[in-house]
Amino acid sequence: MGIIIKPIVTEKQTAITEKFPNRYGFRVSPGANKLEIKKAVEDMYSVTVVDVNTINYSGKRKSRYTKSGIINGKQAAFKKAIVTLKEGETIDFFSNI
Repeated sequence: MGIIIKPIVTEKQTAITEKFPNRYGFRVSPGANKLEIKKAVEDMYSVTVVDVNTINYSGKRKSRYTKSGIINGKQAAFKKAIVTLKEGETIDFFSNI
């Protein structure tokens, strides 16, 4: 499994990218550090990364009530990286669709 799992394309992340055009979000491997994330993004998208910010999300406990009783579960924990590119560079996630 690689360092970068998938890019984050949500309404919140799109709003951040519109406000700061050189910032992009990625879901990354929990064991990856900032230097590994920087190298992986630069190799995959051939851009220059200036800064990497990481956020660890813990899994939340969820429960729902059904006819057969209460079902308990847990959302997966994950790590997110916000990558800042050099001024003027962009990443097009939809170019290969």
